Amino acid sequence: MLDALRRIVQAVNSADDLESALDIMVQRIAQVMGVEVCTVYLRSPDTKRLVMMANQGFNPELVGVASLGEDEGLVGVVARREEPLNLDKAEEHPSYFYLEGIGEELYHSFLGVPIIHQRRLLGVLVVQQKDSRRFDEDEEAFLVTMSAQLAGVIAHAKATGAIGGKNRRRDPSRSAEFKGIPGAPGIAMGIAVLVIPEADLYSVPSRPCDDVEGEVAFFFQCLQAVREDITDIKNRLQDRLAKEEQALFDVYLSMLDDRALGIEIEDKIREGEWAQGALAQVVISHVRTFESMEDAYLKERATDVKDLGRRVLAYLQTANTRDIEYPDRTILVGEELTASLLAEVPREKLAGLVSVRGSSNSHAAILARAMGVPTIMGAVDLPFTQVEGAKLVVDGYNGIVHYNPAPELYARFEAIYEEQQQLTKGLEALRDVPSETLDGHRVPLWVNTGLMVDVAKSIDHGAEGVGLYRTEIPFLLRERFPSEEEQRVIYREQLQAFSPLPVTMRTLDIGGDKSLPYFPIEEENPFLGWRGIRVTLDHPEIFLVQVRAMLKASVGMDNLRIMLPMISNVPELEEALELIYRAHDELVDEGVEAKLPPIGVMVEVPSAVYQARELARRVDFLSVGSNDLTQYLLAVDRNNSRVADLYHSMHPAVLRALRDVALAADAEGKPVGICGELAGDPGAAILLIAMGYDMLSMNANSLLKVKSVIRSHSVEAAENLLERALKMESAVEVRELVRNAMAAAGVGKMLQPNLGEELRPPRQ
Repeated sequence: MLDALRRIVQAVNSADDLESALDIMVQRIAQVMGVEVCTVYLRSPDTKRLVMMANQGFNPELVGVASLGEDEGLVGVVARREEPLNLDKAEEHPSYFYLEGIGEELYHSFLGVPIIHQRRLLGVLVVQQKDSRRFDEDEEAFLVTMSAQLAGVIAHAKATGAIGGKNRRRDPSRSAEFKGIPGAPGIAMGIAVLVIPEADLYSVPSRPCDDVEGEVAFFFQCLQAVREDITDIKNRLQDRLAKEEQALFDVYLSMLDDRALGIEIEDKIREGEWAQGALAQVVISHVRTFESMEDAYLKERATDVKDLGRRVLAYLQTANTRDIEYPDRTILVGEELTASLLAEVPREKLAGLVSVRGSSNSHAAILARAMGVPTIMGAVDLPFTQVEGAKLVVDGYNGIVHYNPAPELYARFEAIYEEQQQLTKGLEALRDVPSETLDGHRVPLWVNTGLMVDVAKSIDHGAEGVGLYRTEIPFLLRERFPSEEEQRVIYREQLQAFSPLPVTMRTLDIGGDKSLPYFPIEEENPFLGWRGIRVTLDHPEIFLVQVRAMLKASVGMDNLRIMLPMISNVPELEEALELIYRAHDELVDEGVEAKLPPIGVMVEVPSAVYQARELARRVDFLSVGSNDLTQYLLAVDRNNSRVADLYHSMHPAVLRALRDVALAADAEGKPVGICGELAGDPGAAILLIAMGYDMLSMNANSLLKVKSVIRSHSVEAAENLLERALKMESAVEVRELVRNAMAAAGVGKMLQPNLGEELRPPRQ
């Protein structure tokens, strides 16, 4: 059964569209289970009815026509209860409903299972037989397993079908939404511009062809160029290869024959697709066919087909380059956006970013946050090759891409966008006023930086220091470890830019979702693996060079603070401190007049929360990294779109942990700050002040909003709000409590816009 299941999933994955996928599904399931009928009903997001979308055994003319409400028939029972229904005499069930014209009355045995993806009912999968018998446990288990395996395939196919369809042509009347990971907050509206990696078949967009004959001729010209390349390679290797090995090149040439791949691609072009799109679609289809084959030799041919396709595509792209035109309000879309791609777009035209791959710690996301560009990463279900030129709304707060939104939805987002723009302008007057509560309690607001582009904006927004300088960014942007002198120059620039304000430099924090291209870390569970201080303690040569560079950079400035990431126990901290003292002693011996700076610990794992006093006793300050702390406390990978909805920084457990850290630092007489995204949340700022946090460090774009909220509350009001929040049982309740308190204080507009379900079309 497992082998059968794998073959069915492979076949469905190879389908061109949802209709084909469903047809393959019902045919294969009926065949494997030996049943006379297999049917798929999908739930319509518009009518909420269960529509027959594919069947094997019933009248095919009823596909797309016959439907049931969730309160009708046995299919409705399965959908309503979201559990299997197994009957030997279906017609005797009280919910049995006769659909005229189907011929269902001939079939007595019924087994239906729900198709569910990420808690959302997609439809119902049914098998039926004329014999009156109850399906056995193995058959029921197989169908349940089949449904679970296919749910994601169907969800993706439906999402793709909402845009593409069989010929990958966009339907301008359809709307859809796609979930990703918030990369940089904000709302962006504009036109999608697709960036295509070189010779990547899977990233080629679908575009109409204006001159069919010219495109066909151009394609065959490129095909001939590749044939000549292959012939040249064959001739050059003739003396080194055996005849059997040389035969492989003949196979390649036969594949490239005008009457083989060539004629299929020509047909696609004549249907209206441009040459690159036609090539990609035909080659990918053949690759999937080969990959699904049982024979190992034939399966390997998928690699050959893919290689040939890339070679032809490279010629097509080289000879058919075009200057990209960036419209006003460009939404840059790509499979994996990079910092260099962002730099190519004129800043005044770049409105938003959408990347299919990548996390909130990707280079592109870090740069986007520094630039204040709303960004969504990890939008894995987005059929990105089909969205070029489409109208998009990027909801960087919730990580949702709205494709071709309905006019009323677009107008609502437009209003929110204008509101946010006016709000930002109105906050500029707060730049030079102190960050203090109504009763005079000062709360310094610092910034998180990593790029020089952050500096001007941070100073312009009135930052009072740097709570987190991400030293890994210079490492990420190079092809090797930077030398001690290279690091010294980079660190000196940061220290000088903010002098005399303090700059907190976090030692190298790689691992997790931050891997250096020249120092890859491959792990099954990277967030619980070799990362942060664990890496640098295992490589003291890296750690010592970095600390020496920091200390040298601070000579004559004395505004450096060093912070250690991912500390999980006291011996780890003591070992790191010994290395810092050693680096300092070495420099003193060399005659460098570097002072030993304040040293602190990042509290970002649960064990550090419970040992906060012991850690505080050994260092000069504590700083909470709320992003990772929330992730570890809730066991939620915030870069995984499947569970990102469970990541709540105002979860009661997170708030209690934050309070405990603040109390521990206070007990040892040490200052405590916070440098995660929670610090830049205007609603959370009041709770953090009440807990006793001495400093909040955030993205520069959040500074003035947070300052506005701080200046609207007294410490007493903040403490009352915290007391009530700590009694709440869910993050939703805490958020609502904070939202109401902000509204009552007249600063409700500072909070993230409440983009509720009423703004969103049904999930595709």
